[in-house]
Amino acid sequence: MSNTRRNLMFLAFFFSAAAFGPRAAAQKEVVVAAAADLKYAMDSIVAVFSANNPSILIKPVYGSSGSFFEQINNGAPFDLYFSADIDYPKKLKEAGKTLSDVKQYTTGHLVLWSKTLDPAREQINTLINPAVGKIAIANPAHAPYGKRAEETLHYYKLYDKVKDKLVIGENISQTAQYAQTGAADVGIIALSLALSPTMKQAGGKYWPIPEAAHQPLQQAFVLLTHAKDNAAAAQFANFIGTPTVAAILKSFGFAQP
Repeated sequence: MSNTRRNLMFLAFFFSAAAFGPRAAAQKEVVVAAAADLKYAMDSIVAVFSANNPSILIKPVYGSSGSFFEQINNGAPFDLYFSADIDYPKKLKEAGKTLSDVKQYTTGHLVLWSKTLDPAREQINTLINPAVGKIAIANPAHAPYGKRAEETLHYYKLYDKVKDKLVIGENISQTAQYAQTGAADVGIIALSLALSPTMKQAGGKYWPIPEAAHQPLQQAFVLLTHAKDNAAAAQFANFIGTPTVAAILKSFGFAQP
C-alpha cells in the first residue's frame, strides 16, 4: 500500500471518528417548554450553559403557558416547563406529572408599549387616546400576561371602552410583534420583551403598569416526568438557581421571587 493511500485512509478514519465518535454520541438533549416572555432571557441562559456544557443540547420551545400545560397533560415530551403562571406547574405536580418541586424563578411585569406614542405621558389613558385604533394583548384564555392585561383593563374600568379595539396575540411574543410591526398602535406586553434587542431596535417607548392593577405574575418551573432518565435535564434545572441566571433575568427586567 502506498504512503499516499495510507494517509488518505487515515484521514478518512479520523474525520469519521470526529463525526461519530464518543463525544457526539454522548451529547444529551433537553427539551424545554418556556413561556414566550422568556424568549430572549432563556436564549441567553442557554448560551451560557451550553458554553460550559458542550455535551448537552438545550432545545427551548416558546409559547403560551396554558397551551404548554394542555400539551404536557396530553403527554408532550418536554423535560422542563417554565410557566409565566405558577398555578400551571402546581397543577401538574398535583397530577403526578413532575419530578421536582415547583420552583418560582422570577416575577414578571407588564408594560404599555408603543412605537408611535409615548405611554408615559398619558399612562393608562393612552388606551383611550383617539390616535389608538388597535390595542394588542395576549390571549387571556391561556396566556398569563393576557389574563393580567385583562385584569388591568377592568381595574382601570377601561375594558368596555376599549374591548372593540383589542387585537389578540396567541402569546405575549406575538402580541409584542403586533405592536412592533404596527398591526396595533399600543401593546400590553412583558417588560422582558420591551427590553429585548428587537423591541429596542424598533424605537418604541413604554410605561410600567402598576402592580396593584393585576394579580402578580409569579413565574415558576418544574422538572417533568419525561426527564426521569435524563441527568442533563436535572443539571440544567440546577443551573437555573445560580447567581449567573439571576443576573441574566434581572437584565431583562425580571424581579427576584
